[in-house]
Amino acid sequence: MTDTALTPEAARAAVATAILRIVPDADLDDLDDDARLRSELELDSLDFLSFVELLSSATGVRIDEADYPALASTASCIEFLTSRAPAR
Repeated sequence: MTDTALTPEAARAAVATAILRIVPDADLDDLDDDARLRSELELDSLDFLSFVELLSSATGVRIDEADYPALASTASCIEFLTSRAPAR
């Protein structure tokens, strides 16, 4: 069995799935990778916390409150998740 970290594609899929669980009608095709997720998707604090929990569950990455600024955009989420994901 080969141990591999989370790929950027898998991280992007986890981000998209989490967003759509919180904002089911979000148009991800129009969401720029560098757009600020909280403002673009109008996420309140509870929505953002749910987003973080979904990402953590889907990827196995521990996300602490100090890490929240690294989850500002799709691009930064992908970078954070791929750099922190445990080997599978």
